[in-house]
Amino acid sequence: MSTAILTGQPVPGSSIEADLRSLGFAVRSAADTAEAETLLAAVPGEERVALVDARFVGHVHALRLGLTDPRFPLAAIPGAVTAQPAGRQALTRAMARENSAGGGTTLVDSLADRILTALDTDGTEVHRPELGSLVATVPADPQARNEARQALTEVDDEAVRLKSAVKSRDGFFTTYCISPYSRYIARWCARRGLTPNQVTTASLITALIAAACAATGTRGGFVAAGVLLIASFVLDCTDGQLARYSLQYSTLGAWLDATFDRAKEYAYYAGLALGAARGGDDVWALALGAMVLQTCRHVVDFSFNEANHDATANTSPTAALSDKLDSVGWTVWVRRMIVLPIGERWAMIAVLTAATTPRITFYALLIGCAFAATYTAAGRVLRSLTRKARRTDRAAGALADLADSGPLAQGFAEALKKPARGLPGFTAPVVALLGGLAVVLTGALTGFGAPWVIVAAVVYVLTSGLAVARPLKGALDWLVPPFLRAAEYGTVLVLAARADVNGALPAAFGLVAAVAYHHYDTVYRIRGNAGAPPAWLVRSIGGHEGRTLLVTVLAALLTASQFTVALTALAVAVALVVLVESIRFWVSAGAPAVHDEGEPA
Repeated sequence: MSTAILTGQPVPGSSIEADLRSLGFAVRSAADTAEAETLLAAVPGEERVALVDARFVGHVHALRLGLTDPRFPLAAIPGAVTAQPAGRQALTRAMARENSAGGGTTLVDSLADRILTALDTDGTEVHRPELGSLVATVPADPQARNEARQALTEVDDEAVRLKSAVKSRDGFFTTYCISPYSRYIARWCARRGLTPNQVTTASLITALIAAACAATGTRGGFVAAGVLLIASFVLDCTDGQLARYSLQYSTLGAWLDATFDRAKEYAYYAGLALGAARGGDDVWALALGAMVLQTCRHVVDFSFNEANHDATANTSPTAALSDKLDSVGWTVWVRRMIVLPIGERWAMIAVLTAATTPRITFYALLIGCAFAATYTAAGRVLRSLTRKARRTDRAAGALADLADSGPLAQGFAEALKKPARGLPGFTAPVVALLGGLAVVLTGALTGFGAPWVIVAAVVYVLTSGLAVARPLKGALDWLVPPFLRAAEYGTVLVLAARADVNGALPAAFGLVAAVAYHHYDTVYRIRGNAGAPPAWLVRSIGGHEGRTLLVTVLAALLTASQFTVALTALAVAVALVVLVESIRFWVSAGAPAVHDEGEPA
């Protein structure tokens, strides 16, 4: 339960009490500052509390934005300020000072606004939502009140609320083919008490049914799979719009929304591969290649964003040109479409599934994603080379966490710290790239079971340690995590393909999926300011270099059939460890209540 304390002289005919109750607040009234402080102290510390001026005039949605968003400890709009438990102490201190200064006299001006000024003076961060055309004011006299009420009637706050439920920046397909009606589905869900998490789960179930339809290998199954994949995407858009419409953000919801998108897409790849196999066409290598490419694309996005999350002195001619292009109508949509975001990508997959074959679908997906990855990476490399910025310890720490280095790489990094100080700034990405190429190409060019791949894996372990031997603050150091991801996933792919036995590539698909889940989980922990996964988890699953070395040793020591069994066992073990820890963390963690705004590419 939340409590709203109305302060100041009540206004006859005001709807403020009813509006607050409609938002779930229990309403109390205070005649002066001293009574307001007493009522504030009486509210349990684990509850939200708000101070609202009784003369407030504004839209209900303005109050909703200002007083009910769970993501911010302190928030305010004109005439109202609210605190969650995390911000309660700051609010209490500000209230005590106001009471002491005012002597508990009857309120004349807005106590809420005075409290907000005091919080700002303290340097306390207070969220102020963008209200746009919504009205939120405390009129000083009857004439101002009449004018505010007139302005109130001129704006339909429900229309504003519905419009703001849609992301301001989205892909062409999502913007013009999904959002025009999915927002109404979101409102329908909100009015029936459905939560974003329930809609997210429905989207996952729909996608899994689509994958099962694709796995039948029949034309009817492929058509049904395409239709259901689009339906799943509609629900995927709806859950975020529902969260924004009703401000139902949660830690668990952030995790579900972030991970289910990947689970849906990669499960669908597996369904297509199973369906193709029923028709006598083995496309598991293409399915695994698509998953590897897509995951590496995301790591590029995540690493670049984290490297520049809090960069100072950020200047880049390339970034200025990009901003200029984003100000011209048609270039905005072209630039958003060519990176093949999730809407365009899923629409392409759905149409091609229904109309063609799994092999053609994967060929188109690989070509499209490869072009998008090249375009995106090239632009970010140019930005990094032309940007004059000093990257912070926080950014370097995030990149180190994304690298997912295990005990072997960390041990070599510690031993190489002093020698690494004298190396050029571009050393980290170069050695990460060369080490990765060494192990992947050796696995691809030698026969299955060749001992040279172990030698290449040892070289990879050494170069991985050298890559993280010093803080990743160089202009291109954000490339280190994606190079490491490509090396690990690529090694598993080529060795499974070289095994050339039934089941090897599906087992490799399962292993890469489990490891990729761990890497996505790391990303979203960092995004939620909850830190990286615990060190014991990274050590227990070996780190990227440990897993790569292990897979090469298994390939050299075992027969192809035994290697398939070993990959399956490793996939199950990694999946169990990372899933149990991830679920435990996201269900019980105190990470900020957020809602993922979707993948950037």
